[in-house]
Amino acid sequence: MPSFDIVSEFDKHEVRNAVDQANKEIATRFDFKGTDSSFELNDDKLTMLSESTFQLQQMFSIVCSRLTRRSIDIACMDVADPKPSGKGMRQEITLKQGLDTVLAKKIVKLIKDKKLKVQAAIQGDQVRVTGKKRDDLQDVIKMIKDEKIDMPLQFINFRD
Repeated sequence: MPSFDIVSEFDKHEVRNAVDQANKEIATRFDFKGTDSSFELNDDKLTMLSESTFQLQQMFSIVCSRLTRRSIDIACMDVADPKPSGKGMRQEITLKQGLDTVLAKKIVKLIKDKKLKVQAAIQGDQVRVTGKKRDDLQDVIKMIKDEKIDMPLQFINFRD
């Protein structure tokens, strides 16, 4: 029976590479010369440190461009407000991965409302869709891509 999984994930190694490139760019840019501006990546939290909120905005655009060049969708970022930290400013960005239960239930409801001959089941942080025909599964993929969902979704493990 054909099936596929709907997930939301990114390559952590590519994120690490993008942050390293952004740190190198910060070190060489003239407008950041003499400042203690840097990016720190711990698990799924990216911390930007700088002297002013304007520099944090510049750093945010740099890291966004580096992530998109490495094929990481920036919609997975949850940006917090800048906070004062010592003599500088600090801003945290959380990189979201996996489907939470609310979003997974929304996806299952969308699939069931379409009344296609497929079954959708939540399995941890992913949704598995099974059906008898490959065409029905492809219709589900097209329908979900057309919906406005605030997380980047990938369709993996497509099996006949």
